[in-house]
Amino acid sequence: MSAYIPAIFGFLLGFGFGVGCALAVMYSIYLGGYRAAIRDSHLPAPPERYRRALEKFLAASKR
Repeated sequence: MSAYIPAIFGFLLGFGFGVGCALAVMYSIYLGGYRAAIRDSHLPAPPERYRRALEKFLAASKR
């Protein structure tokens, strides 16, 4: 029975760090994209990709 305790502890610890690190990476990617979108929205002439995305968003929000 004592051999199962370290295995369970290792599994829970590994799962916790694995999920935690994955969430941290996804959050940092999200923030990087959010900052780039805000920066692009304040440009004097927004990029073409931003204009297309804005038109698509506005069309979807009018439904």
